[in-house]
Order: sequence, then structure tokens, then C-alpha cells
Amino acid sequence: MSEIFKVGSEQGIMAILQSKDERVAYQHQLLNEYPTKSILAIKLNIPGPIKNNQYLTRLFNAGLKRFLTQIKSVRIVEQWHKPTGNEAFATSDRSADQIKAAAIQFEDEDQLGRLFDIDVFGHDSAKAISRKELGFQARKCFICGRPAKECARSRRHSVSELQRVIQQKYNQEFGE
Repeated sequence: MSEIFKVGSEQGIMAILQSKDERVAYQHQLLNEYPTKSILAIKLNIPGPIKNNQYLTRLFNAGLKRFLTQIKSVRIVEQWHKPTGNEAFATSDRSADQIKAAAIQFEDEDQLGRLFDIDVFGHDSAKAISRKELGFQARKCFICGRPAKECARSRRHSVSELQRVIQQKYNQEFGE
């Protein structure tokens, strides 16, 4: 059985923050390049210092494929495979509200979607559309069902507990 958090390069806070800055800059670039399209930024939420390896890439690719199959009208413009994590950037002619609603459905209902964070930007805003703006409830923790931000802020669940659940999802997905 693969132990998905035993391999990979540990990432510190500075690398993670630099990656976030690069993501934000690229999102702004896409908003300028595609002024009439909705922009998507797709990544995994991975706890702990290991953010990427062959197992996490496999999870990302499987989930991304399912999301793209579900939503259909999205075109990937770039993918990043960095030590700080896998990310995909896409455009769509559909409204940002429609895309975000589909993203929320995927994040809430798909086994792998629970691990994803899909930000959607309208052509008229550099700010991602929130669940609240569309009338959806806050994202729920995949361990206890409370609001995910509340669990993250209070560190209710240990990194090893979160990783154990992700390991289980990996094993279920790939039959290991």
C-alpha cells in the first residue's frame, strides 16, 4: 500500500507564500488576457509539509479529470506541478456564477472534490466568487462536518488525522 505522505519535498511557509503570490499574479494576468471569460484556479488542499509527490499528482489528475468531465465548458490554459502543489488554471465562456455553482457541487459531493479548492473569478472582478454570494453554506470539514474554516482556524484536527483521511480517499480511489 502506498503511503502518500512519506515521500516528497517538505515545503516551508516561505515557499507556500511565494507560490500563493505567483498564483495571484497569474490569476490577474489571466483576467487581463481573457477579459470576457470566467477564470478558474484549481488546486488541492493538502495539510502538512508535503504538498506534492507522485501520489498527490495522481489524486489531482483524477479529480481534475472528473471535474472537467462534469462541467465540460472549461479549457485548461496552464498547469503547474510545483513542490508546493499541483494547480490548474482554466477559462470558460459560461458565467462565473454557473461555474462556481458547479465547482461547489463537485467540492461538496465528489469523493475527491472534497480535497479540491476551486476559485472562480468573473470577468469583472479580481476577487473570487464566494459560496456565500451564491447562497451556499460554508464548506464543511471532511472529518467532522463543522464549517471547515472553523476547524482549520482552531486546529481541531491534527495534520496526521487529516492526512489519514486523505490516505483513505486515495486508497478508495485507486484500490490500494
